[in-house]
Amino acid sequence: MDLFREFEWRGLVYDATDGVRDALATESITAYIGFDPTAPSLHVGSLLTVMGLARLQRFGHSPIAIVGGGTGMIGDPSGKSQERVLLSREQVDANVAGIRGQLERFLEFGSGPNAARIVDNADWLGAVDVLSFLRDVGKHFTVNYMLQKESVNRRLESEEGISYTEFSYLVLQAYDYLQLFDRYGCTLQMGGSDQWGNITAGVELIRKLRSRKAHGLVWPLLQTASGVKFGKTETGTVWLDPRLTSPFQFYQFWLNTDDGDAIRCLKSFTFRSRDEIDALARATAEAAERREAQRTLARDVTALVHGRDQVERAERAAAVLFGDSIGNANVDDVLMVLADSPSTELTLPAGGMALVEMLAAVKLAPSKAEATRLVKSGGVYVNNVRATDERARLTDADAIGGQVIVLRKGRKDQHLVRVRRAG
Repeated sequence: MDLFREFEWRGLVYDATDGVRDALATESITAYIGFDPTAPSLHVGSLLTVMGLARLQRFGHSPIAIVGGGTGMIGDPSGKSQERVLLSREQVDANVAGIRGQLERFLEFGSGPNAARIVDNADWLGAVDVLSFLRDVGKHFTVNYMLQKESVNRRLESEEGISYTEFSYLVLQAYDYLQLFDRYGCTLQMGGSDQWGNITAGVELIRKLRSRKAHGLVWPLLQTASGVKFGKTETGTVWLDPRLTSPFQFYQFWLNTDDGDAIRCLKSFTFRSRDEIDALARATAEAAERREAQRTLARDVTALVHGRDQVERAERAAAVLFGDSIGNANVDDVLMVLADSPSTELTLPAGGMALVEMLAAVKLAPSKAEATRLVKSGGVYVNNVRATDERARLTDADAIGGQVIVLRKGRKDQHLVRVRRAG
């Protein structure tokens, strides 16, 4: 199977210029995707784009990743209802460095025939002078042409409108494509469907200035089966940086994928073959409750982003969290699993603290009387074990690893008590 057919099977062809199919089937080409450094990390939405470059390389083509240190100073208006907050040069540089490290997990660099490259468009955009750019590049774009682009059109219809700064983004990205064509023989740009206008602008610029044919290919923007933008959760964006989204949270995000999205995500975010994914689709249809597709998805994507050891740790931590007792668990696993849970630091007196007093102190109950009622009704758990004695006292000996006690009210309302040493 050639790469275009592979993209089609995986549902990753939304639009393409004429000739892309033949070029990918008959030539070894160089292609690029741009990454906007407006944050210190990529997120699961941009992971689809990263996988596009990785698949390209696996099929024998040469990938280029542009980390937009130049265009990142402007901000892409595509898909945005209002203008981005402009970042400083220092912020952009720091974000570029973070994204570069993440891309290196997916692409093979070095000196091979289709080795990947990472380039920063600040290398040429930072050196161009305004008059030369307007004369040599800007003259090839009519305002009428630019107004037809969806990214510009949507912003013109909004109350905020679009600034000249963002209006110029399309021309800057087209110039990127021209530079990569001249420097590396790059003849394909890929990306999400919101980039179609920017990509075709670059195709046109190469045709006008070099009289050569270049190509574009875009995939659909992902949404869940319920119509929500993919990668958005109640707690916010799911990042690839483990400091922003822990490997456990990352694993759980994929594990919690809806049945209606699991097979599509396996096609989009893993390297599983058609036969493997078809088998998982059958397993989901026959026994959805076993969640085999989701488990495979969570393992594969977490391993790609964070490494196989983090998959094992996430699964071990999940077993700890949802097991009968976590009293003997590894304290680091407990802290990782409950990183987002509310916590309180308490000093326990020599004789310990009454359970009902602790429940009230950390606000799991509004009063000791209500805490007593909760314990009597069986609604309180200590380290995942149901509390049965409303007169119980908790001491240092009850703390996991001597550091934390996990209190839970009902099924989900958890609180981490960090035990502080007295004196």
